[in-house]
Amino acid sequence: VAMVGDGVNDSPALVEADVGIAIGAGTDVAIEAADMVLVRSDLRDVVTAIDLSRTTFRRIRLNFCWAVMYNVLGIPLAAGVFTLIDHRLVIHPVIAGLAMALSSVSVVCSSLLLKSYTKPDIALDYGSDGATGSGGGGGGGGGGGG
Repeated sequence: VAMVGDGVNDSPALVEADVGIAIGAGTDVAIEAADMVLVRSDLRDVVTAIDLSRTTFRRIRLNFCWAVMYNVLGIPLAAGVFTLIDHRLVIHPVIAGLAMALSSVSVVCSSLLLKSYTKPDIALDYGSDGATGSGGGGGGGGGGGG
């Protein structure tokens, strides 16, 4: 459960929520009680924060899977476990160390791809007909009936 609030009366709910999100222009009490603070007072940033969180978590899982797969294959190969199958399936320790360093570099480079994140396009919809607020439709003034 996520709660978005900006005032003193929202603070208890921000604390109890799984994720408390305070609006940056809110009270200090709400900002202290929240897990996340939006700098601007734009509610569309809530959607952006959730999307960025999901994107980051997907990247963490991808990096973890890559590292596990790399280590499951690389460590036994470097230790010489596969020499029982074929004596040529061994690598020199220097090459193994270089491969492990390259594994770390690849995880860092993968994480740096988060810098290319673009926030979702959220349209402003002020009404069901797409009008921007002034109401009314046409036909003002008195003119002809009949």
